[in-house]
Amino acid sequence: MPKNPAAYIDAHTGDLVARLQQLVGIATVNPPGAHYDSITSYLMHEMQAVGLQARRLPVPTAKLKKVLPREQHDHPRYNVLGRLAGRGAKKTIHFNAHYDVVPVSGEWRHGSPFSGAVSGGWIYGRGTADMKGSIASLLLALQALKATKTAPLMNVEVSFTADEETDSLLGAGWLVANAPIKPDYAIVMEGGEGDEICCGHNGVVWLEVTAHGRAAHGSTPEVGVNALEKMSALVLALDDYKRTLARRTFTTPDGKTMRPTMNIGGVFSSGEGGKINTVPALARFSIDRRVLAVETVAQAEADLRDFLAAAAKKIPQCAISIKKVSDNHPCYHAPDDAFFAAMAGSLTRVRRKPPVFSVSTGFNDMHFFAHHLKIPTLGYGPGGEDIHAVNERAKLSELTRAAKIYADLLTTFAG
Repeated sequence: MPKNPAAYIDAHTGDLVARLQQLVGIATVNPPGAHYDSITSYLMHEMQAVGLQARRLPVPTAKLKKVLPREQHDHPRYNVLGRLAGRGAKKTIHFNAHYDVVPVSGEWRHGSPFSGAVSGGWIYGRGTADMKGSIASLLLALQALKATKTAPLMNVEVSFTADEETDSLLGAGWLVANAPIKPDYAIVMEGGEGDEICCGHNGVVWLEVTAHGRAAHGSTPEVGVNALEKMSALVLALDDYKRTLARRTFTTPDGKTMRPTMNIGGVFSSGEGGKINTVPALARFSIDRRVLAVETVAQAEADLRDFLAAAAKKIPQCAISIKKVSDNHPCYHAPDDAFFAAMAGSLTRVRRKPPVFSVSTGFNDMHFFAHHLKIPTLGYGPGGEDIHAVNERAKLSELTRAAKIYADLLTTFAG
């Protein structure tokens, strides 16, 4: 039996692969939120096996029905919470990962996207990189501590949560608001990977804009109001807003300059009854406005709504309505306290290279801990390639390195 956690991890990489294959094989596709019961039952078993006191927390049906569309009401939501007490520890660290995955498409190299096939030092399958690989790495780290009788220097909380691939309201959001957790520090196991530690991420505002026209016969377009033409004029006007956004900047700790972005028309559509010889009475498009770590969601949304309203007034007969789809808060914590220094030390010892602190352009569940609990929060995991795409995969060497980094942090940092 290896005497230290790192050596144990090297000797038990097969356990990590087997566990990750089990996780990937449970197709927790969201939407709709499939097989959540199966995966949380499996996670409960594995958490208990590595020494955690674990419990499964079902989201109340009434809350589920308020948040989810009707067609998903028969898909229950669960979050799993585990705890491991340190020997007389005063501080608590919380590890979080989501277990849901995005839908699949295309032809995969190894057949099924849920195969967990291993080839050339990589493990393939939906969720290997985002982010069941992180779950497998953490469980192996905790297994190594138990097997080598190495006590963590802090109390450890672990949550595996639902619905990050939609909006996390019934996952990490629900957990932070309702579960009996009291962490002093948090690690969301994505956002940073390799030599990068994530100390913040952008937020987002999603809006749906509808241009309202008046239908008419295609042979007499002058009788109607063409909603597509009004929408097109409004989209062109948004170029001015993009230029305004480009003047706002935020410099990250690793020296990168970030600017807020806006993506128009990820989803666009006409109304019912559309026909080639009909003047369209409705045209709809989406806006994805990324919010810098130094901005707020509320102000970003208000500014964008004001611009859209003013732009529509300048376009003859352009009547619009705006619907909020969703938002997620940005977060940022300057990496200048002991928690970030400790994580940097663990990465350096395992990877033999000093890390850098970065801010992610995408969003994840970090903000629930940083924004709502107001505790130092960072993001780090094994990562991977082709996330959300065909042939998603994680590198076996990175999975084991992440396990070693988690184990090292737990045995060197007391808070």
